[in-house]
Amino acid sequence: MKGFESHPYIPNSVPEVQEEMLREIGLGSLEELHKNVPELLKLKNEMNLPKAFRSEYELKRHVERVLSKDTDCHRNLNFLGAGCWQHYVPAICDEINGKGEFLTAYGGEPYNDEGRFQSLFEYASMVAELVDMEVVNVPTMDWAQAAATTVRMAQRITNRSVVLVPEYIDAEKLKIMENYAESCLRFEKVKCDERGLIDLSDLKEKAGADTVGIYFENPGYLGVIEQNGQEISDIVHAAGGLSLVGIDPISLGVLATPASYGADIVCGDLQPLGIHMNYGGGQSGFMATRDEEKYVMEFPSRLFGIAPTTEPGEYGFGDVAYDRTSFGHHREHGKEYVGTQSALWGITAGVYLATMGPQGMEEVGQIIMSNAQYAAAKINEIPGVKANPFGSVFFKEFVVDFSGTGKTVKQINKALLDKGIFGGKDLSEDFPGLSESALYCVTEIHTKEDIDTLIKALYEVTK
Repeated sequence: MKGFESHPYIPNSVPEVQEEMLREIGLGSLEELHKNVPELLKLKNEMNLPKAFRSEYELKRHVERVLSKDTDCHRNLNFLGAGCWQHYVPAICDEINGKGEFLTAYGGEPYNDEGRFQSLFEYASMVAELVDMEVVNVPTMDWAQAAATTVRMAQRITNRSVVLVPEYIDAEKLKIMENYAESCLRFEKVKCDERGLIDLSDLKEKAGADTVGIYFENPGYLGVIEQNGQEISDIVHAAGGLSLVGIDPISLGVLATPASYGADIVCGDLQPLGIHMNYGGGQSGFMATRDEEKYVMEFPSRLFGIAPTTEPGEYGFGDVAYDRTSFGHHREHGKEYVGTQSALWGITAGVYLATMGPQGMEEVGQIIMSNAQYAAAKINEIPGVKANPFGSVFFKEFVVDFSGTGKTVKQINKALLDKGIFGGKDLSEDFPGLSESALYCVTEIHTKEDIDTLIKALYEVTK
């Protein structure tokens, strides 16, 4: 730190302030703070950093020039989905989640006075109504985390060791689930039939005395709507396991709720509900169950409830069964460790659901399905291209097989990008059996003109 001067962006960097702090804690230099760090890990030379900007304005100009090189989903037409989808975000969602009392309310009880607890209670109530369950947690980081926690909850309830999953599952999500639960769970894949649905005979064969349950998504990762939800739940229930269902919440305006076909724990991502797509953000997982003690006490994250106060007619909002969490009074006995959560996105999702209402959710679901059906029908008119090769019912995502064109998905997507279009996700690596296929996503933001532009481009790049 020799010759170091104060810096406007580094706290306590004034030399006199540093000397006073060092005297207070009995140290002679800043280097002594790091005396326990092994020499092998210490950087012995100066960092290779570019010359510093002379002003904040110059730095701002530089960053803006770098960012201008990006190509985003506003400049390009986007047909990518696979876990993060482009939906319309009502302006009120950004207006509310940008309010200081919510945006800065990371934690701490003083924020309760600003309405944070009530807002999260209202969010949980609306999501519970949407999924037809009774208890919903404060959001966790993303769907993968919610799915991982869902299977851990089920493991603690059943005290078993094997979770069944369909073979057509998001490979990245499965890796996260396996990593999170490797100490107590093993995952076994169940075959899917030619329609992309779970093979019931294979499920019956694999569901046994060590089965925690089955985790499946509806719609599935490849967009197929699972038509045998009740049969799947019945099979795992007969084996003493639980039915664990992952859902896209924006689909529930038109699709049956998981509870109606036997789900015990429901999870998913709130991102479609008023949350922008962001690189590394915008995801927010949730779990939901019935209001039964055996489920409620296995939630590792916060649950908010409502209760009357000592003032007649007045109600308050607060934590439910706080001690079961890792940040409760008995930290070492917490169900799982819980760290930073995405409560701000819960508030956002609550604003979205309150804005849309039941009729709005039904309308947006119908528009999505109509747009996706139109896109698939037009794609099927292109020589050598097959949309929805499974022939099953789908919601907003569907597989497109390009094998008949003689070109790879990678080649096609590169050619589409040159035309200002993000094509579907390449599935050839994760699912080699699907050959040169991609997963396309169509939502309410796509106009007929957008879809027709895609079709024209696909005609040209597949010749």
